[in-house]
Amino acid sequence: MTTQQLTKQIKKKNSFLCIGLDVDLNKIPAYLLKEEDPIFAFNKAIIDATHHLCVAYKPNTAFYEAYGLKGWKALSKTILYLNEKHPDIFTIADAKRGDIGNTSTMYAKAFFEDLAFDSVTVAPYMGKDSIEPFLAFENKHTIMLALTSNQGAYDFQTKVVDDKELYKQVLETSKTWQNSQNLMYVVGATKAEYFGDIRKIVPDSFLLVPGVGAQGGNLQEVCKYGMNDSVGLLVNSSRGIIYASQHNDFAEAAAKKAKELQAQMEMILNS
Repeated sequence: MTTQQLTKQIKKKNSFLCIGLDVDLNKIPAYLLKEEDPIFAFNKAIIDATHHLCVAYKPNTAFYEAYGLKGWKALSKTILYLNEKHPDIFTIADAKRGDIGNTSTMYAKAFFEDLAFDSVTVAPYMGKDSIEPFLAFENKHTIMLALTSNQGAYDFQTKVVDDKELYKQVLETSKTWQNSQNLMYVVGATKAEYFGDIRKIVPDSFLLVPGVGAQGGNLQEVCKYGMNDSVGLLVNSSRGIIYASQHNDFAEAAAKKAKELQAQMEMILNS
């Protein structure tokens, strides 16, 4: 999927909502555990109830890898279902991979070719030769960690080195890499005051924004400082939507929470 196609969907749906499919078997309704594949059954119900309200889904691969082969099969079935039923929806493998040379190429093949995700998240600590193998895939997107929403972000990302915060140096350096037009960036919603400076460095790039909802990020602040002429934002909510209820009405409850966020986004887009 191209960024132009993604922007078209944002305008069509009046939404830049991304829903995180982070499935914990301890939190899903108990009756689903009787299913042959409870993870996929849960995901399918969430997707069926919310697909018209969002433009992206983001499974965090750790929640699938934790269940071994069964979890990986559930992830494969989930992305296949999305690609077959809703090919207009942007898919993100939240895997935070990053290694040098051929290893990164194999990671990229796993998510872009085998599983057919539109994008994958990566960690930039190992530098250019750990990211460029992902960027080589046409019409695929590499979403690089820039400034994350967790408290530990202050350990390194905001430290000043040579009179400039490290996250700014990471952003600036990434723009020099081959096929950098395929980059997007993770910027946490809890760091809304930083968005203005980030937009000065990457004014046209899409930003994946976790942290709205359970982590306390403010949607209005994120949009005020982070939105560009093409919107340029994918705001993610995971727990706040998919675990809105742990009862039989979980899908309907998820749709209600998604609709609340989508309605806020529509107001912002139309204002």
